[in-house]
Amino acid sequence: MREPDYDTLSRTLDRLEAGIGAAELDGALAGFLCAGGSTSADRWLPSLALADLDETIDDARDRDLFGRLYSGLSRDLDGPELAFAPLLPADEAPVAERAAAMVQWCRGFLGGLGLAGVDLEAGLAGDGGEVVGDFSRIAATEFDSGDSEAEDEEAYAEMVEYIRVGVMLLHQQLARTEPEATRH
Repeated sequence: MREPDYDTLSRTLDRLEAGIGAAELDGALAGFLCAGGSTSADRWLPSLALADLDETIDDARDRDLFGRLYSGLSRDLDGPELAFAPLLPADEAPVAERAAAMVQWCRGFLGGLGLAGVDLEAGLAGDGGEVVGDFSRIAATEFDSGDSEAEDEEAYAEMVEYIRVGVMLLHQQLARTEPEATRH
């Protein structure tokens, strides 16, 4: 599980009156990094057009929390373990709350892609274009409850897994990697 967790980040953002939720912020950072956006653990908030939030953080613990969010997400996207997962409420939260956060996460992700320079209007080729289109549809969705809690849980789990795999595919397609140094 990536640090910080959803609840900790949500409480911190609420206390800072950030105007952005935990899922949307995580999604924006994920989209930015997936598209090869260049930043660092201590400068990523201004890179995501959140300079006002960055300026409000005067507590070292809060600064550390945002640094851990960046570092954990970067590690999960770049690591060989395929450990990436969107930061969403815990499974104990009502499925409606988790689904609403998933919508916010996708909205943030699309915004992060745009901030990194991806032209969403022109679209992406192949599977990446399909994933971005699906994320756009999710971002524009309001979920209705199904006939049973079990159906809702299953549908939610499938969507989260699709997002997880889609992000990793987009990261492979979009992230700009530096050429490896020539070995002698």
